[in-house]
Amino acid sequence: MSEIAIFAGAVGLIVGLVRHGGPALIVGVIVCTLGVLEVTAREHFSGYRSHTTLLAAAPAVGAEVAVVALFGVPHQRLLILLVIIPVYALCFWWLRRRFRVARHTRLARPPSGPRPR
Repeated sequence: MSEIAIFAGAVGLIVGLVRHGGPALIVGVIVCTLGVLEVTAREHFSGYRSHTTLLAAAPAVGAEVAVVALFGVPHQRLLILLVIIPVYALCFWWLRRRFRVARHTRLARPPSGPRPR
C-alpha cells in the first residue's frame, strides 16, 4: 500500500509542478511523504535498516510548522531552532535506542525447532 501512496504522491507532485503549484502539489508532497515515512518506520522498527535521521526529522518539521502556524515567523528565524533542535534530539535518541533493541531481537532470535531439555 505504501508503494501505491508513494507513486500517487509522485504523480500529484508532478501534476502540481506542471500547473505551477496548487492543491495537487501540496497533496502530492503530503501523500508521498506519508508513504515514505511508513516504509522507513516499518524497516526501522523491525530492526532491518536504521532510518533514525529521517524519522527524527519528521516530528521536528512538524514542530516547526506548528510554531510558525501558532506564532507566525519570528523576526529572528534562529529562534525556531530553540524548538526544533530539542525535538529532533529527543526523537533521534529514542529512535536509535528502539532500532538497537529491534536489531538485537531480530539477530539474536533462538533457532526454531524443538528446545533442548
